[in-house]
Amino acid sequence: MEAVTFSVLGPVTAERAGDVLALRGPRHRAVLARLLVARRRVVPLDRLVADLWDEPPPRAVGSVRTFVGDLRRALEPGRPPRAPARLLVTEGPGYTLRAAPDAVDAWRFEEAVAQADRMPAARAPDLLRTALGEWRGPAYAEFGGAQWARGERLRLTELRLRAVERRAELLVGLGRAAEAVPDLDAHLAEHPWREEAWRLHALALYRTGRQADALAVLRRARALLAGHLGVDPGPRLRRLEADILAQDPGLDPPGEPAEAAARLWARATEAYDRAVAAGARARLESTVGLLRHLAVTGAGGLEAAREHRAAAVAAAEETGDAELTARVIGAYDVPANWTRSDDPEPARRIVAAAERTLAALPDDTTADAARCRLLATIALESRGVRSPRGPRAADEAERIARRLDDPALLAFALNGLFMQSCTTAGLAPRRDAIGAELIALAARHGLVNHEVLGRLIRLQARSALADFASADEHAAAADHLAERHERPLVGVFTEGYRALRRAAGGSPYESAEAAYRSAAARLDGAGMPGLARGLPPLALLGLRLAHGRPADVDSLADWGPYRPWAAPFALLDEGRDAEARAALDALAEPPPDLLYEALCCAEAALALRLDDRPALERTYRRLLPASGQLAGAGSGLLTFGPVDGWLAEIRAALGP
Repeated sequence: MEAVTFSVLGPVTAERAGDVLALRGPRHRAVLARLLVARRRVVPLDRLVADLWDEPPPRAVGSVRTFVGDLRRALEPGRPPRAPARLLVTEGPGYTLRAAPDAVDAWRFEEAVAQADRMPAARAPDLLRTALGEWRGPAYAEFGGAQWARGERLRLTELRLRAVERRAELLVGLGRAAEAVPDLDAHLAEHPWREEAWRLHALALYRTGRQADALAVLRRARALLAGHLGVDPGPRLRRLEADILAQDPGLDPPGEPAEAAARLWARATEAYDRAVAAGARARLESTVGLLRHLAVTGAGGLEAAREHRAAAVAAAEETGDAELTARVIGAYDVPANWTRSDDPEPARRIVAAAERTLAALPDDTTADAARCRLLATIALESRGVRSPRGPRAADEAERIARRLDDPALLAFALNGLFMQSCTTAGLAPRRDAIGAELIALAARHGLVNHEVLGRLIRLQARSALADFASADEHAAAADHLAERHERPLVGVFTEGYRALRRAAGGSPYESAEAAYRSAAARLDGAGMPGLARGLPPLALLGLRLAHGRPADVDSLADWGPYRPWAAPFALLDEGRDAEARAALDALAEPPPDLLYEALCCAEAALALRLDDRPALERTYRRLLPASGQLAGAGSGLLTFGPVDGWLAEIRAALGP
């Protein structure tokens, strides 16, 4: 016999082989609907009675049992007498409807929406269109006044509205904006309070060459929200309006990733040349907006953005307009999760310009947003620099952002706070909390780049805490966001994490070494020298030491900034112990970045070989706050093994 299917996305019905089953009276439908709302859970008999009647009649229990019997005969007409029911069954104190997961239209709809989020963006719109086609009217249409149906109706309705907007977002992102416009028109006619729908509608119109219509849509949204709700448009609507007025190239329809990066690079060069040559203030601001988009494209985009950013800041300072300069500096809110600068000298110049601009801003609350962005910039660009200014700037930026209650501003400030969260060992829990707040904030307000950042921060922090189950989830989520929104640089970190996972998870040495070398290949051409220089040989050094093998340092490798910690090993291997001891004595405290604990362990390994008591004592003090963590794993890319193992070795060497 054909299976029974149920429809609740509209009037409640049951069908077999396309024929609608006769369910008799309205209370029969109510019992069926109530069991479907329960989603295969048991609904006690007294609960059914309370839900079906405001004031139950004397024989309500018997009536419900009669309704259930009638429904069973309709659903399983061929069931022999006294044979147990297979679909609407008695269980414990009540009844449950054991419908298959694909037998209820609402359940199929939910699964399709979830599947669309997991699949490649190009295939998802068609799946969502099919899923939305399941709807024939309001969910549980004839039970709109029933309290027991209210929560489920609201939940399904919100899911449908989000699915409409998600499909439109995908179409706009895929360069198919014209397809999204009619659906968004109809969607907003029924649901005019949906800010995200207004934003997508305006963006879709702009991408189809209808700039004036896009601005008109944004004006209608502003008037409606202010006139009927008494609120101003949110930050995403405000930013879109500003970007449209500036004709920000970041709003242009996407092409293939390489094509998009090349186009943005050409536009950046052209816009910067025009802005500086003509002294055009508006162009300077829009150029920085373009560079912000360019920085996340990969394919040389990050390097290009850094090059032009410094020049744009210098040109803004030449105007003598502090507020303009603050906007140009602060507009570059590109998320960053590596705590060492790619280019320290330009970073120092950006910090100096931000400090000069801070001093020149008016000393009143009107400049607080600009002040916050400048302070967050100082915190970000001072990464890896041991100075009290970076942490102070990060703390002040966070306080201002929370007071102003601007989500984008707070996300920027939290990024600065993260960059200054490596001043000592053992701060992974603090970074984990920052990452968690970023994920929640970004998800609520559509800040995709900062949601990716939060995922990568938590991946790093959970790795340091040896919680690889959670780190795996954040890696998968980051990869999913990267695929959906074309963020190719994310893969550099997630592939590096998987190499760390192998190294820390007990894989054979040779397997972990191969994984590290494979991950290192992703660094070529990534445009992140602050990450790439010295990291591959340092990862292999940590692997060898964690496995109890000789350091075997290759003095010809590109150790970058980590050479002071590697060179003494080479000297020891050459029998030049006195020079190695002098090099160890000359080592400075590791910089405040994600490799602080790893470099402390490298120093500890040297001190153990040389039996250098002062060095052992200082590395012990530095490492102790990270007890229980994995040394270096806070980078999300490498590890020197458990900190507690190093502490035990140092204690044994120091003796009682």
